[in-house]
Amino acid sequence: MPPLPKFSVWRIGASLAISLSVFGACTTGREVATTTKTPPDAKLGPVVSTTDPMKVQPTGPKPSWAPTIDPQMQAVIEQLTSTEPPDFTKLSAFQVRNAVLPAGAATALLMKTGLPPMPPKTDVSHKVLPVGPAEGLLTRIYKPLDAKPGALPVIVYYHGGGWVIADLDTYEPSARALAAKTGAIVVSVAYRQAPEHKFPTAHEDAFAAYKWITQNAASIGGDPRQIATAGESAGGNLAVAVAIMARDRSEQAPVHVLSVYPIADGDVQSTSYDKYASAKPLSKPLMEWFFDYYVPQWRTTEEPLIGLVDANLAGLPSTTIVNAEIDPLEAEGAELADRLRAQGVAVERKLYGGVTHEFFGMASLLEQAVEAQDFAAGRLKAAFANASSKVSPAEAMPRN
Repeated sequence: MPPLPKFSVWRIGASLAISLSVFGACTTGREVATTTKTPPDAKLGPVVSTTDPMKVQPTGPKPSWAPTIDPQMQAVIEQLTSTEPPDFTKLSAFQVRNAVLPAGAATALLMKTGLPPMPPKTDVSHKVLPVGPAEGLLTRIYKPLDAKPGALPVIVYYHGGGWVIADLDTYEPSARALAAKTGAIVVSVAYRQAPEHKFPTAHEDAFAAYKWITQNAASIGGDPRQIATAGESAGGNLAVAVAIMARDRSEQAPVHVLSVYPIADGDVQSTSYDKYASAKPLSKPLMEWFFDYYVPQWRTTEEPLIGLVDANLAGLPSTTIVNAEIDPLEAEGAELADRLRAQGVAVERKLYGGVTHEFFGMASLLEQAVEAQDFAAGRLKAAFANASSKVSPAEAMPRN
């Protein structure tokens, strides 16, 4: 195996810590919780003593930008803002990558409950794919510990972060959950990020990783007939974009696409952008900051792989879209579902109330996250079952 890329070393070193995170933990039973609220200084964030993290309570009033926010979601946001985070749009990408992100805030909140994490349900390994940059693309592979014998379905997963921040660790909880709930191997891809690598680098890396896996699934224990794409936010965009690229380049089509609160339009104009312009953790100014770094010409030039709602979507595989209510991206998720449906694609979308962007991985704190993960896993499993009856991977190829 070629040596690991230099930029990857810290990501692997952090994997032990992230495996103990809130997102990978789960509870058994539901007991009545006791909550100790903070004294007047709410900047400490929620201080809790409870046997059930799903019953943690916020300490202050609902924020003006989210009058319908769920109490547990609000507690996560309070924990996030308790550190008095700087304005990310005033920082460099490197600085933001080292700031406290929602995943870290949720982990800290779980730690306050004193609940020990459950042992992980997946085996974790790493593989550098011989594609993309000279040193290859780092991937993290999750395999269910109770996997059935034989070749398993494969989910090629793309993390979020606006193509600029976050990494494999930040979104590990979602990848673990999808592996455990679907019985599939999840391959999480560390694509290159802006501003060091602008559009279309992340998209080309995402496609290169997908193509390699379709051709080499057996080498990781996967079934080449059952390969799906999935992702969150910027990764939700990549999951759809890779399906478009596979169609246009006459490569094997994924059997399903899971797109969680995707970036699906090429601008910041929509009803939800107006309504949730100041939302946390994702705001309108922060999305502009992401676009400026990854697609500097976004204000004047349309890129179909960014503005998915205006792309040719015909012939794409069945698709699942998950959206959060309190999120600037909510409206474009709905529009993407409508455009897919209008072009003959089987699509199902669910909107989860009371939660913000990034909720999907917070299954130890939010019932909505549990429901969303179960919904996504059910859709993926149905697609895998349908694909498993096909004679060969060639049957999944698009027909011109």
